[in-house]
Amino acid sequence: MSSVAEKLQRKSQRTVATKQVRLKLVYIDFWSAVKFSFLVAVCLGIIFVVATVLLWIVLNSTGIFSSLNDIFVDVLGDPEFNIASDFSLPQVALFAFVVALLNTVVGTALGAVAAVLYNFSVRLTGGLLVGFTNS
Repeated sequence: MSSVAEKLQRKSQRTVATKQVRLKLVYIDFWSAVKFSFLVAVCLGIIFVVATVLLWIVLNSTGIFSSLNDIFVDVLGDPEFNIASDFSLPQVALFAFVVALLNTVVGTALGAVAAVLYNFSVRLTGGLLVGFTNS
């Protein structure tokens, strides 16, 4: 009698034939595309807001705003000009948040339009041929 381990060892020594399957993508579900594009747009919006705030913090800590302020005062001749008050962190963060919201709406709408256009184009072209293998 052989043990279970010996049986499993004999099974693992067999070579597995690679199987290839070719499928056609003939339909994209509209609501799945909308949900997916919404999630991607929200993730990109969060990344945009965080990157904008971090960029402002780096620029402020390196003194770029004060250097730009000195240049603008010299060029314009207005000693009361202050770029730091025009581009404060709350204003920059609010602007980035509004842009992220608008990008989320536009990105979701573009995902929906892309799904509809693909579903219409499948009627003419027959779909996208995709190959899969088990390796």
